Amino acid sequence: MWKKQLLFLCLAGLALWAAAGGEALPADAAAELPAEVKYIALTFDDGPRRDTTEKLLDGLRERGASATFFLVGEEIAGSEDLVERMAAEGHQVGNHTWSHVRLGGAVPETAAQEIRMTEEALEELLGEGEYWLRPPYGFIDADMEVGVPMVKWSVDPRDWESRDTAQVVQAVLRDAGPNAIILLHDIYPSSVEAALQIVDALEREGYWFVTVEELLRLNGVTPEPGVMYRSGRG
Repeated sequence: MWKKQLLFLCLAGLALWAAAGGEALPADAAAELPAEVKYIALTFDDGPRRDTTEKLLDGLRERGASATFFLVGEEIAGSEDLVERMAAEGHQVGNHTWSHVRLGGAVPETAAQEIRMTEEALEELLGEGEYWLRPPYGFIDADMEVGVPMVKWSVDPRDWESRDTAQVVQAVLRDAGPNAIILLHDIYPSSVEAALQIVDALEREGYWFVTVEELLRLNGVTPEPGVMYRSGRG
């Protein structure tokens, strides 16, 4: 909990800096953070799922780590309490379409409906807000209008393929660095266990786990609708 309180003070300091006339950095600008501070974002796709997501939330709470969850709309029914818990415990909740449809090459009306249905489900549960989008498979047509920021990733251990906890942990620890966005899936027990081991290992190395929105703002990046972000630097 103390880590989240200190992070809040960091974000508040950035807000005061901006209010005093500081200009936001462009999305491709280098991070302006003290060298000893290392921020990183864990992201989870395809949930929620009752058994695995609940275990993950328990583990993140024990470790004081924040994450970002991109939810599939049709999976929310029956797990509404988990979604509410995500928001209440300081995690970022985002949109992963209604049925995990590939948005790249999709009929525009179908793509828009897939995004809108999940957005409406989240608003019904959590209230009006900006629910960022992660397009399934990371692709979306360049000419599609999206009214929120979008998030890809910079570290992909392909946890869905191996379903091997040790392999996933090794792949992430090999590729992770400051301002990375890590892709995992909270629907696999192996990935949940890997995520908690990753948090333990990287926290020992001085990393702080924050949401994607926090990661960008800590780097002075102002998120823009329709822009795809791959790391904390843009």
